[in-house]
Amino acid sequence: NYMLFCEHPHVYTIGKSGNNDNLLISNDELLTKGASVYKINRGGDITYHGPGQLVGYPILDLNNFNLSIKNYVYNLEQVIINVLLSYDIISARVEGATGVWLSADNERVERKICAFGIRVSNLVTMHGFALNVNTDLSYFDNIVPCGLVGKGVTSMQKELNRKIDMSDVKQRILHEMEIMFNMKIE
Repeated sequence: NYMLFCEHPHVYTIGKSGNNDNLLISNDELLTKGASVYKINRGGDITYHGPGQLVGYPILDLNNFNLSIKNYVYNLEQVIINVLLSYDIISARVEGATGVWLSADNERVERKICAFGIRVSNLVTMHGFALNVNTDLSYFDNIVPCGLVGKGVTSMQKELNRKIDMSDVKQRILHEMEIMFNMKIE
């Protein structure tokens, strides 16, 4: 059982069920922004990855946990919900939309703070989640994030109005993963 963390350079990824029309800029504009586009073999539609976003790749054998893929995703979402709560950010799931969300209020629409794109082969997990920690959210203006119209995107930094220590977020995620899955992660 492993957890890999990284921050990607500016890149848009389109999952197996993705729609190229959800990329709203041309190839020339992509070059200007220093971003690339890749079709990949995870689930989901289009999303952005870049500096300040914590991408987590859990590599787990679900046979060891007696978990269905649906329950695995549910538990992984709960890990992120718990971590955000430890920063006093109240988040939740949204029916029919994978990921972790903040509720709409008088000034803002419902907004995603963590996207999920999972692939499982022989019950071993691949790909994972993208938590917007200190992310430049302007890159999301170039796509229809996850193919969902009328929804917003946010980050921990935006919600808390301060820069967040990425190493602290990683440690909290590892801690919550070990509790949620009752295991030690390397």
